[in-house]
Amino acid sequence: MTAPHPQMPGFQSAGVPNVRRAAGPLSRSLPTLAAIGAVAAVATYVRSQLSTSKSTYNKIFAQQNTPEVEEARRRQLMVETNGDPRRTLFNILGW
Repeated sequence: MTAPHPQMPGFQSAGVPNVRRAAGPLSRSLPTLAAIGAVAAVATYVRSQLSTSKSTYNKIFAQQNTPEVEEARRRQLMVETNGDPRRTLFNILGW
C-alpha cells in the first residue's frame, strides 16, 4: 500500500474525528410510524372505496327488487324446492 499524497492527507490524518452519534428515540421509531401511517392510509382508502361501491350497488338493487321481480326470481330459482340461495352458507357477501 502506498502512502497518501503529502498535500492531500487521508481522512484520519486530517484531524477530523471519527464520531458516530447515537440514534435518538425519534430516529428509531420514525420508520415504524411511517409504515403504520402508510398502512392506515391504504386501509382508509380501501374502506371508502368499498363503502362507495356498496351504496351504488344498493341503489341499483333497490330499483330492481320489486314484488314482480321477486316472484319471477322465486319461480326461476325454484326457491320452494331448492331453498333460497340468499340464505345459504356459500353466500358470504350476504353475511
